[in-house]
Amino acid sequence: MVLLNSKPSKIELSLTTGELVYAYWISRMIYVVAKLGIADLLKDGSQHCDALASATNTHSDSLYRVLRSLAGFGIFAETQPRCFELTPQAESLQSDVPGSVRKDAILRGEEFYYKPWENLMYSVQTGESAFEHLYGVDLFEYYEQNAVAGEMFHKYASNPSLELYAPYLEAYDFSSIGKLVDIGGGTGNLLTAILEANPTMTGVLFDLPKSIDRVKNLGEPASVHNRCQLIGGSFFEGVPEGGDAYVLKEVIHMWDDEQAINILKRCHQAMKEQGRLLVIECIMPSGNEFSNVKLEDVHMLVVCSRGRERTETEFKDLFKSAGFKLTKIIPIKNSRFNLFEGVKS
Repeated sequence: MVLLNSKPSKIELSLTTGELVYAYWISRMIYVVAKLGIADLLKDGSQHCDALASATNTHSDSLYRVLRSLAGFGIFAETQPRCFELTPQAESLQSDVPGSVRKDAILRGEEFYYKPWENLMYSVQTGESAFEHLYGVDLFEYYEQNAVAGEMFHKYASNPSLELYAPYLEAYDFSSIGKLVDIGGGTGNLLTAILEANPTMTGVLFDLPKSIDRVKNLGEPASVHNRCQLIGGSFFEGVPEGGDAYVLKEVIHMWDDEQAINILKRCHQAMKEQGRLLVIECIMPSGNEFSNVKLEDVHMLVVCSRGRERTETEFKDLFKSAGFKLTKIIPIKNSRFNLFEGVKS
C-alpha cells in the first residue's frame, strides 16, 4: 500500500504486474473501511462482523468479505471465524493516532477525487489537468463551489497536532528570526508550531481572503494570538513586507516555473535585505527506485495543470531565476519533505 503522506522509501514490490492491475480494488476497499471507521471500532480489541455491521449500518456478510480480503494484505486479521482485530497496517486507519491516514484514505477515495484519475489518459495526451477537464474549474475553485468536498479537503489539510511539526523544528533553527511570514499557509498550523517554540518571534499568516476568513472563524491558539497577523491577498500580486524570513510549504509544486518564479520574486521584493527564503517541498529522485514523490508528480499532472514535483537542480534554477542563492537543503525527518534555504544573491 502506497501512502502519499509517508516519506520516500525503497520498497520491494511483492505483487506481479498482473496483480498490480487490480490494485485499485484494494484502494477502494481501504476507502470503504476508512469511511466506516472500522479501525476505530476495533481499537479495544477483536469484534465479530455482526457487531461491526450493526455499528456501521452495513451488511454483515458483505463487510466480512471485504475485511477477509484486506486481511490478506496485512490490513486487519481474522482471529476467530468472522472476528477481526487491528494489525500494524490497520492501526494507521484509526482517527486519532500518530501517522493516521484515515482522512487521506477517505479524501482520495471520494468520487470527486478519484474520477480525474480515471481520465489520466486525457492528461497524458494533452498535458492538461484531467480534473479541470472533468469539472470545468481548478481544484480550489471546485472546493469553494462544493461545500462538502471543500470541508473534507480542509479537514484533511488541517492537522491540529503540533507534534507533527516537531521534525521541522529539529531540522532548522528558527530562533534568530524576528518576523516570520507564512505564504499560502492555509490553517497556519506550521506557523503556530514555530511561534510556540519561539516565544519572542512574531508571525504573519498570508493566504487567499477566504482562507484567512476560515482561520479567523476557527480562532488562533491563545499562545500565539497576540503575535500573529492574519492577512488575505494573492501572492501573484504581492506579499506582506518586512519579514526576516518567508516560508512556503507545498506552494511551489502547485505552479509551473514561470508562476513559481513570480511567487518567489514577490518574496524577494518584500523581505528585508538580509532576509531568508524557506521553501518546503519534495525532491524528485533520479533512477528507477520507488518513490512516493513520483506518484505525487503524476497526481499533480492529473489535478493541477501547472503543478509538478521538481529535482534538486530544478529548485536551484528556480531560486537563481528569482534572485536567490540556494544555501541549504535540509531533509525533514520522518517525512518526504526537504527545507530549502535561500538568501538574496
